Amino acid sequence: MYATREQSILCPYCGETIVVIIDCSIPQQDYVEDCQVCCCPIEFNVLVDEDGIPLVSVCSENE
Repeated sequence: MYATREQSILCPYCGETIVVIIDCSIPQQDYVEDCQVCCCPIEFNVLVDEDGIPLVSVCSENE
């Protein structure tokens, strides 16, 4: 099992696909990371299942 995993997400602001690194050693996470394209703050909600697979949902600060 890997401690980190690459995940592709769509920026809720500019719509670009970006690749982020998810720390799968933490089962539940909420944090903010800036888009690599438009620099707007993206809110992340991450749940990691028993197999170490992250379920990532993102939204803008206004949602």
